[in-house]
Amino acid sequence: MSEKNKSTVAVRNGVEADKHHGAVVPPLYLTTTYSFADFDVKRDYDYGRSGNPNRDILADTIAKLEGGAKGIITATGMAAVHLATQLLNSDDTLVIPHDCYGGSYRLFTSLAKRGLLKVEVLDLTKSDNLDKILTIKPKLIWIETPSNPVLRLTDIRAITNIARQCGALVAADNTFLSPALQNPIKMGVDIVVHSTTKYINGHSDVVGGAVVAATAELGAELAWWANNIGITGAPFDSYLTLRGLRTLNVRLKQHQENALAIAKYLETSDYVDQVYYPGLESHPQHQLAKEQQEGFGGMVSFNIKGNIDDAAAFLTNLEVFSLAESLGGVESLICHPATMTHAGMDADARIEAGVGDTLIRISVGIEDINDLIADFTRVFAKVQPGTNKNVNRASRGA
Repeated sequence: MSEKNKSTVAVRNGVEADKHHGAVVPPLYLTTTYSFADFDVKRDYDYGRSGNPNRDILADTIAKLEGGAKGIITATGMAAVHLATQLLNSDDTLVIPHDCYGGSYRLFTSLAKRGLLKVEVLDLTKSDNLDKILTIKPKLIWIETPSNPVLRLTDIRAITNIARQCGALVAADNTFLSPALQNPIKMGVDIVVHSTTKYINGHSDVVGGAVVAATAELGAELAWWANNIGITGAPFDSYLTLRGLRTLNVRLKQHQENALAIAKYLETSDYVDQVYYPGLESHPQHQLAKEQQEGFGGMVSFNIKGNIDDAAAFLTNLEVFSLAESLGGVESLICHPATMTHAGMDADARIEAGVGDTLIRISVGIEDINDLIADFTRVFAKVQPGTNKNVNRASRGA
């Protein structure tokens, strides 16, 4: 396909790939194995773990959207994160942000405890920590921007510049924005990781992951490891994820419109202490977001006034928002990171990352914005966070 806009690539890549019957939508290939053309002459595919047409079309589409050379589809988002760590040996150091996703933090620190790699945890939003990277001389620098769940930004170009000086690779978790809104490879990143479960699929019905390499050589190494440790994605999952990806750009337009409206609403609420959304001018990194992103995304976080009981009362009285983990689906989800998505972090690390008991994270869906805001208004009026009204969660059965 010649150079096309990302929205066109998302819709058209792989269309009419079937040369046998002229199917517009790529057929679903559920076979686990493929016949050889002759003795010791295999076709394009030989075994399902090693290759599958549905998986390859999805991988190629995501790679094109990210501007990378090769994509690899994994069974889950965490499998994609784990795949990137296969590039490291026991003496290699991995630098990670102090506020990365709790599941990633748990994996990295668990691997370090087993002696499979070394980990250094830094606040990558602080410029003085960039000089520390030169001293550490890591093999890989992991960034997550915006971060989950407090939506801090890492200056991608600053990190890749430091990485080049010390010979490190840079991997970026781009799940929160998707390739529609941010392309780290264009800013010097070597590896981009996605939980395709989120915005890429967009319908909360498929778990999956993707890794995109900036170069063919690095992509080949990662693909070898994915096949070697058996974490490649399933055909039907790839088929469904590609179907979701087709509408990524149009979905994100509504996600962002609703997210900005909710963020502005929360800023005016008497029951909210702080709102985290890079699209707000009050966000300390608003200008950086404008420089390295093509949009501000559909995730909003805020600190509710009061304590954990106020947070629980608010969360359990909503009707239009579902109290659930995950994000990026068309439906609005809301969660309490300290007890849900980031419960795997030790308490001190969680607090250091800004994930306190009153932090609430919203994955803003594409419902009517008036219904979303009305739900918040109703519950705020009912539970009145910060007024000592919600002092006993047990009495509510929460």
